[in-house]
Amino acid sequence: MIATIPFARLVRVEWEKATDTRAARWLLAAVAASTVALMAVPLLAPSSVDQTTSSYLGFAALALSILLPVVAILLLTSEWSQRTALTTFTQEPRRMRVIQAKVSVSLLLGAGAAVFGGLVTVAGLVAAAASGRAVEADLGAVAVVGFVLFVLVNVLGGVALGALVHNSAAAIAASFALPTAFATLGFAWKPAAQWLDSSTAFNRLLESDWGGHLPQILAAVVLWVAIPLAVGIVRTVRRDVS
Repeated sequence: MIATIPFARLVRVEWEKATDTRAARWLLAAVAASTVALMAVPLLAPSSVDQTTSSYLGFAALALSILLPVVAILLLTSEWSQRTALTTFTQEPRRMRVIQAKVSVSLLLGAGAAVFGGLVTVAGLVAAAASGRAVEADLGAVAVVGFVLFVLVNVLGGVALGALVHNSAAAIAASFALPTAFATLGFAWKPAAQWLDSSTAFNRLLESDWGGHLPQILAAVVLWVAIPLAVGIVRTVRRDVS
């Protein structure tokens, strides 16, 4: 009987794939740099940006939602784009365990990024206070939870696209093009945006605007995360490896 590979080892391997390559390090550095860069906006434009704690946190969330899902996409598409699927699925034939490890690593990266975004926000608030500026403290536990959920849902959206498409370039292009297309649809037909536009729904999480909008948020999560992830898992499990 073949010994089972410990799940912790699978997670460690996937973590190294996500962080221990030159491309991965550059991409993670770009995530960090963009978060710091966007935090400069409320600092440099105090008259144009609300000087509130939640506003500063929103800029960190925006930065993380742009490139962090790309990290998740690459983690899910790497086996097919880099032609390592045969090796990976020979070492661990139960593909669901590999997928679970990739999802776990993506969520760990998302949680770490949320903590980093929070620290950058704190640094921005300290810089604002040091300049003599008054910043309104309007951040509560619900807002913090909404921020973390916003980051994790965006990461899971990247996971879902990567699992579904299996091609890095196509999945990355879709991650930018599809939300833009649905946002454009929202301008023409606003009722549809409440249910189909991921940006509208996920921003409600970030803004703690859950009251009366939970069905729309859940619908967007099902459309953009649950369904493509479920189909992607089925495709990954059944796809021939040659």
